[in-house]
Amino acid sequence: MTQVSLKKAEGALNQSTFREYFESFVVTIILALFGTTFIVQAFKIPTPSMEDNLLVGDHLLVNKFVFGKQDELLKLVLPFQQVKHGDIIVFRYPEDPTKHYVKRAIGLPGDRIRMVKQELIRNGKLVKEPYVFYKRPGRKDLEIRDNFPLSKAQVSRFADYIQNRDIFLSYLYFKEFMEGDTIVVPPQSYFAMGDNRDNSADSRYWGFVPRKNIVGRAFVIYWSFETAPNEHLYNSVVDRIQQFGDVIINFFRKTRWSRTFMLVR
Repeated sequence: MTQVSLKKAEGALNQSTFREYFESFVVTIILALFGTTFIVQAFKIPTPSMEDNLLVGDHLLVNKFVFGKQDELLKLVLPFQQVKHGDIIVFRYPEDPTKHYVKRAIGLPGDRIRMVKQELIRNGKLVKEPYVFYKRPGRKDLEIRDNFPLSKAQVSRFADYIQNRDIFLSYLYFKEFMEGDTIVVPPQSYFAMGDNRDNSADSRYWGFVPRKNIVGRAFVIYWSFETAPNEHLYNSVVDRIQQFGDVIINFFRKTRWSRTFMLVR
């Protein structure tokens, strides 16, 4: 084989190798996009609202496939599930869909919900909730946390609207859904609360979760890293660099190894 022919062969081989790598890269990107769009997605717990079951710094995998979509013909042949009481769901926050919240589904469409002295009563029956934690016992400054929904008489005791804005807005929002001393969850909606009931901005304050906002169900913690409860409030470029540096420097020391691959319940 002449030198010219050899160079042509080498060039063809290099082009073939480059094409194979390029095609493999493209296929990998497509599969990754498909997977994160339809099957599974990673999320990080930024606040203590689900403690002690989910900690700040837990990194979750969320099954986006399990609930399917309401308008999919595939639900006729694939094993999609309905949201159940107690499911830990990830959803787009109704007041700001760019944010994702992680809460537990407490009320399904048609359920009658109320809380009396921190105890959940659903459809007239007391519900045992072994996953619930109360971190601030004795605090009575926000009665709505322990008794829900508040009656007009209870709300009228809070004379300072500015200081108790959440209570007034909650009462006005749920007023049309109340039957006696309970609220009725409307169709295609869910009532969600955090497990850390004393420190959770949830349905008690801002209302129901629309079905269309639900992204999926959390199913496993794939990594957990000790993180300050207020870290999510610091999101400047400098803050992000410092947080990244903390992970690099303290990866082995701050990783909660006992929580790795822990199933979410």
